Amino acid sequence: MTPPRQKQCLTVLAAAAALTAAGCASMKTPATAEVAVSRAAVEGAAGAGAAELAPAEMTAARDYMLRASQALAAKDYRLARELATLAQADAELAQSKAGSAKASAAAAALNEDIRVMREELERANTPK
Repeated sequence: MTPPRQKQCLTVLAAAAALTAAGCASMKTPATAEVAVSRAAVEGAAGAGAAELAPAEMTAARDYMLRASQALAAKDYRLARELATLAQADAELAQSKAGSAKASAAAAALNEDIRVMREELERANTPK
């Protein structure tokens, strides 16, 4: 290979290496952001009481989150994004179930209060 041709090949190889590095860097940023968003979703669900009210979903979300963090540390950004998405979905489901359980409990308590009030009204309106 002639020196100008060799220089041209090296330039092409250097450009390809730079593009590859840029591609990897661009994959890292979305993966890191996705993991951070998912971590916030898992923490939000835990703060909403999902660990007690939707334990299976919270366990799954935490497991996916752990695996996403491990994939991110191993620089497997595609897997990290996928696992983070799964963690976020399970965390949102857990938070929804927790909210539903709390709403059901509040409705049951309200219905009980209404029942007691009706009994008291009936007693008060019953002739003696």
